[in-house]
Amino acid sequence: MPVEVIDLRVAEDWRDVVHRAVQTLAEGKLVVFPTETVYGLAASALDQSAVERLIRVKGRRPGQPLTLAIRSAAEARDYAPDLSALAQRLARRCWPGPITLVLDDSHPQSLVRRLPSFVQQAVSPSNAVGLRVPGHQLILDVMQMIVGPLVLSSANRSGQPDAVTAAEVLESLGDEVDLLLDDGRCRFAQPSSVVKVVGNRYEVLRAGVVPEKTIQRLSSVMLLFVCTGNTCRSPLAEVICCDMLAKQIGCHLDELEDHGVIVMSAGVAAMMGGTASAEAIQVAAELGLDLTSHQTQPVNEQLVRHADVIFTMTRSHREAIVEQWPEAAERTELLAVDESDICDPIGGPLERYRFCAAQIQEALAHRLKQIELPSRK
Repeated sequence: MPVEVIDLRVAEDWRDVVHRAVQTLAEGKLVVFPTETVYGLAASALDQSAVERLIRVKGRRPGQPLTLAIRSAAEARDYAPDLSALAQRLARRCWPGPITLVLDDSHPQSLVRRLPSFVQQAVSPSNAVGLRVPGHQLILDVMQMIVGPLVLSSANRSGQPDAVTAAEVLESLGDEVDLLLDDGRCRFAQPSSVVKVVGNRYEVLRAGVVPEKTIQRLSSVMLLFVCTGNTCRSPLAEVICCDMLAKQIGCHLDELEDHGVIVMSAGVAAMMGGTASAEAIQVAAELGLDLTSHQTQPVNEQLVRHADVIFTMTRSHREAIVEQWPEAAERTELLAVDESDICDPIGGPLERYRFCAAQIQEALAHRLKQIELPSRK
């Protein structure tokens, strides 16, 4: 039968398209989805015959692992229960998006073990599985309505160029697929970057959309300090932390990022582009640190999502963050080890700012011992 083509750009009802794709997959058929990278050929990972057919259509050689498309970063641990801090960091920051993470799935509780044996071998021939959350709303909506993940591969015959338009899919695969969802040219029009993570180290297996320099930055440990206005406590915590980490690592302050560490600060009620208070600048200078170029910023979704640890000055700051971003609760802690508040010096004498800085130094002396810095290959 000829392939059914649905043009998403003129489709009257998005939900009908989603349901059609779900039905096609449930019937054991092959669906071509648009993604942000290239067009992808998909089959239900729970259907062995569908995956066998996908491999035949692709003309794929044995031993070349296929990717599993999953719903969200939160699902990664289901397939790789021993997910390292670095792997969690990359999943949280990069998904949905154009990065495939290759992770150890040898744990006996990995959901890969629950897939049909043929599919297990197809996606994990050597106890490592490639996981991806594609950055296109259609495939994300479809995966919310199906059971299990999708086996996903580029929608072209092996050895041929990747298809970045529906016309190129038809030219390569013709009527050997069942449903083709056309959303025009793919946004990036090149394949995903493939990154293998083992423990606290990563290796770029395939250069793709995301440059290696960007992956390096995305792999960095990010510490975020939060107070109210981002003019006193959190800026002091930021520069004191940078100074302590640079001494711990043995590098200059401006080399911290090259060593895989990013330190930032923000405020739950901060304005954008303000300056640190004069007293905070003076106390920082007394410590040999520079706050003159600090610019205030409010806490936002991206900062919260990217932060490995969010250190708040008070309990109320933590509550404000967790109320707005509940998924960050496990990563949000009071800076003081005894969970007391760091004193607010605003409006007080200079001595109060010095006391605040001393509190921060004492807390960081304990907290930084818990931070695991990344290694790079």
